Amino acid sequence: MYSVVYKKTAIKDFKRIDKANIKFITDSILEFTNNFSFEYEQELLKTGKIKKLQGLNEELYRLKLRTYRVIYKKEEDRLIILVVAVKSRENSYKK
Repeated sequence: MYSVVYKKTAIKDFKRIDKANIKFITDSILEFTNNFSFEYEQELLKTGKIKKLQGLNEELYRLKLRTYRVIYKKEEDRLIILVVAVKSRENSYKK
């Protein structure tokens, strides 16, 4: 089973989001983490719910949650999903 670690940038992002959406996002991340497997990941890739981000030095993925995007990376040696950022769709692809 994977665990979730929130980077400081993700915690800062949560400060800009209302409480109801924070609960939805954190519950969704927990469900995503609890169900995570290679097969589950492949299914979500097919449906477009997750996507590998292109043009970056590290392997980052985007998880779609309503109008929010969770940017995460997998650290397989420690089985951790590291949440890098949580942003609304219009702000998720800006540097």
